Amino acid sequence: MANEKGKTGGTPFAEAMHQAKSAAEDAARTFSEMKLPAVPDMEALLAVYKRNMETLSAANHAAVENAQAVARRHLEIMQQTLAELGEAMRALATPGEALQAKAAGQVELLKHAYEHALANTRELGEMIQRANGEALELLNKRFVEAMDEVKALAAKAGAHKP
Repeated sequence: MANEKGKTGGTPFAEAMHQAKSAAEDAARTFSEMKLPAVPDMEALLAVYKRNMETLSAANHAAVENAQAVARRHLEIMQQTLAELGEAMRALATPGEALQAKAAGQVELLKHAYEHALANTRELGEMIQRANGEALELLNKRFVEAMDEVKALAAKAGAHKP
């Protein structure tokens, strides 16, 4: 260890730099000794990569559009709920109704609000599920295509071996 410190100057930074350089040299030596198959058609491989990125972009675009649609629908639901709540409050505040009638109206209002909230929650959940399904379908389809393309490139590389 003293020998090592003598080579690097002895500072912790110099020691770390020496270790990083040594690790990089070891990695380079290991990779140079590996027998990696040659890629016969780099343009074809880049085309596969480009299609992968285009599909990922399309899936992200679909996810964003669907998230915006869900947010818009959620806002519509909130606006509708607030409007209905205002109407219900005005109806309950009408003078001259018996206390029992007002209580029955409140129970009916609560029941209606619950049913409406449940339907809205179900609708939003279905929208989200469809959105996720669309994006996942794009990605799954492209994954299968990419694997077929890579397999074809590997077969082509094997056919070109001397």
